[in-house]
Amino acid sequence: MAAGTLPLEFFWFLPTSGDGRYLGSDVGNRQPDNAYMREIAVACDRLGFDGVLLPTGQFCEDSWITAASVAPFTERLKYLVAVRPGVATPAHYARQAAALDRLTNGRLLLNVVVGGEAKELAVDGVDLPHDERYRQAADFLTIWRGLMAGDTVDFQGDHLWAKGGRNAFPPVQTPHPPLYIGGSSDAGIELATDHVEVYLTWGEPPAQVAEKLERVRARAKAKGRSVRFGIRLHLIVRETEAEAWAEADRLISHVTDEAIAQAQARLDRDSDSVGQQRMSALHGGRRDGLEVSPNLWAGVGLVRKGAGTALVGDPATVAERIREYQALGIETIIASGYPHLEEAYRVAELLFPFLGRITGNRGRIDPATQGERAGFASESGIGSARPPS
Repeated sequence: MAAGTLPLEFFWFLPTSGDGRYLGSDVGNRQPDNAYMREIAVACDRLGFDGVLLPTGQFCEDSWITAASVAPFTERLKYLVAVRPGVATPAHYARQAAALDRLTNGRLLLNVVVGGEAKELAVDGVDLPHDERYRQAADFLTIWRGLMAGDTVDFQGDHLWAKGGRNAFPPVQTPHPPLYIGGSSDAGIELATDHVEVYLTWGEPPAQVAEKLERVRARAKAKGRSVRFGIRLHLIVRETEAEAWAEADRLISHVTDEAIAQAQARLDRDSDSVGQQRMSALHGGRRDGLEVSPNLWAGVGLVRKGAGTALVGDPATVAERIREYQALGIETIIASGYPHLEEAYRVAELLFPFLGRITGNRGRIDPATQGERAGFASESGIGSARPPS
């Protein structure tokens, strides 16, 4: 199948560290309580998103507990949950993964997060240099994959070991729920091409994404393997280009120059992530020149670590930009927008039709009768009053 005609999965994001209408501000903040996470997940399920990504970290609600708590309220939505090698043993994560895969009837996906900030890693008791963390993760995944496949695992690695390891209860998906990973360093690409099914990149300009994907593709081929590709970015979609760019400006309208400087200084000091360095280089900590590629805006990364770019524009234009990534081999979009509940609806209703996706929004009013209904609306809602016979 040609790259441009690859099927497209579309995921959304559960903001388990909090949500809001503005970046870098307490104005309009929403706490990441479970009811709100459930509200977003249920909306995504009925709107036709394929899945949701749950982040991980010191300031996030636990992704496993959150997924387990909201999944029963959805029917088909998949949950991309973080696995952090070194935080718990492979056997512990294998038991959790098998249980959650059974609870969701095979809707679990796993995002391998090796981590890129020394201070946050120290909170979890991980104190290893960058490349050594990836070697520890390789030990972890070797044991974990064996356990999930139903093998008896005897393994001695440089960092982790197992003796007579066995997983008593299998997952629904065989040999295991699919593994995803991001990582722009050589060590990250080495781990990805050894162990995972899907390699993720952040939303860099297409030429940079093409170069990175080709490195991964070539390395996997040399090992007799292949991987699929996904991209993580934000979306700001409005009916017109002008409205979309005005929304981008509004999103960072409360961000001060001091806040940008502090955020960038912290990332420079604390992060050894190559992917984060590539994100930061796109904007250089400056407000000017934030459109780093046509319709690709780096403003999110001024104060947010990780995925720092957004596609901005009207639905047709954003769809065209997504197809450009698709032509490079991208099969999965993992998107987000602020605030996440309302923007899930905007993306589904405005963008999905331009991507050939049908929104799953149930109970939509028949266009043939919408005008008639509108003429008899009352305070209790459209169509609540009957027209005279």
